[in-house]
Amino acid sequence: MEELMKILEELRPDVDFENETGLIANGILDSFDIVSLVNELSDAFDVEIKPSDLIPDNFNSASAILALVERLQDE
Repeated sequence: MEELMKILEELRPDVDFENETGLIANGILDSFDIVSLVNELSDAFDVEIKPSDLIPDNFNSASAILALVERLQDE
């Protein structure tokens, strides 16, 4: 979780990800942020994030993003 939080904070230093939910739904992660986030997650955690994974439920909080990463690592 610590590495994920570092990535999120680097991409959007203006957002408190520990207290924020609805990251996509509220426009906090726009298209550019999502592309950057996917690239950072793929590199940092050695996972392949597919377009079908880019649904709001998978990116509505830091814990949801971490759950997605963990699920992809297990595949």
